[in-house]
Amino acid sequence: MVKLLARGVGIVIVDKLIEQSKEEVIAWRRHLHKNPELSFQEEKTAQFVYDNLCKLKDLEVSRPTKTSVMARLFGDKPGKILALRADMDALSIQEETQLDFASQAPGIMHACGHDGHTAMLLGTAKILSQLRHQIKGEVRFIFQHAEELFPGGSREMIQAGVMENVDMILGFHLMSHIPVGKIGIVYGPAMAASDTFEATIQGKGGHASQPHLAVDPIVIGAQVVTNLQHIVSRKLDPMENLVVTVTTFHGGTANNVIPDTVSLCGSIRSFNKTIRQKAEQQIEKIIDGITKTHDAAYKIDYHYGYDAVSNDETMTKIVEETVEAVWGKQAVAKVPPLMGGEDFSFYLNKAPGCFIFVGTGNPDKGCDFPLHHPQFSLDEDSLAIGMKLSVHAALKLLD
Repeated sequence: MVKLLARGVGIVIVDKLIEQSKEEVIAWRRHLHKNPELSFQEEKTAQFVYDNLCKLKDLEVSRPTKTSVMARLFGDKPGKILALRADMDALSIQEETQLDFASQAPGIMHACGHDGHTAMLLGTAKILSQLRHQIKGEVRFIFQHAEELFPGGSREMIQAGVMENVDMILGFHLMSHIPVGKIGIVYGPAMAASDTFEATIQGKGGHASQPHLAVDPIVIGAQVVTNLQHIVSRKLDPMENLVVTVTTFHGGTANNVIPDTVSLCGSIRSFNKTIRQKAEQQIEKIIDGITKTHDAAYKIDYHYGYDAVSNDETMTKIVEETVEAVWGKQAVAKVPPLMGGEDFSFYLNKAPGCFIFVGTGNPDKGCDFPLHHPQFSLDEDSLAIGMKLSVHAALKLLD
């Protein structure tokens, strides 16, 4: 007897369809990997996706923005609307793998798995289009541009109407720190809000031999960097999550000159909205206090980036139950929240959803380098796993 996940659709049926599509999905992924494009420049990538979607039956395909694609699949029966999202952009990284299909674009690489996300969603669209008569409601396939670059492509997609009347949304991310065959599940906060700041400290330049006649912005800036570390260690409940990292510090032109100014910038990651606001306040308070104490001035620009990704509990439970039904409980990996940012969060402001981590790590195949590494690579077995999960989760959520 075939075990059913959704009424009328069994694991064996889906397995057969995935097996028939697996090599094509791998070929799609390799083509995309070989031809990466940066954020807001995904014109050929979007055209590739559009052309392949147009080959499928019963899909209504459109171009919400210049470098994005959406397809709609309407089931035979009325029901809710589920959106599935994949991101398509690459990174400014020179690839160092020895793959036969390594990037042909100098200094650009799919080092975050977005080529895999896109190929998986194309495969999911192909399979679900063959199961249209079993679908209640609508499945909306969102192929999004510019996840890697603020302000992100999801905001443009939402403004273009891709989330109109959507009841729920799923997103997937391939993760090399999770072994292939495992599905990472997170209840509640899954990825952090990602903010940045740039600050300039205005001192008074002078000769290195006469520091008493100057207002040294380097010494002041060093104190700022040191004191910013106190926000996490001394101003925050240790049970809360916050990262404050200074990532650049620039100042000076010669070894015998005290400069007029220094500039620094940094990254802030958080989950809690109150903590997020408190971090901004504390950063400016520290910079203000230190510069005033030393007769300097400052200017700060603080930018709120992506919101935190917070998974809906009910949808997450359904996804977990789906994983257990297909592969067994051993396939579920309860992973901690990640401090990385994701603009999938903006879709969650429009509808409840779940962001799922699909394991692709495999040291035996050299697939254990972290995301954004020049030698990052996927275990391509994870593509079929991701498709299988997305198909069954979609059917179960809409049933």
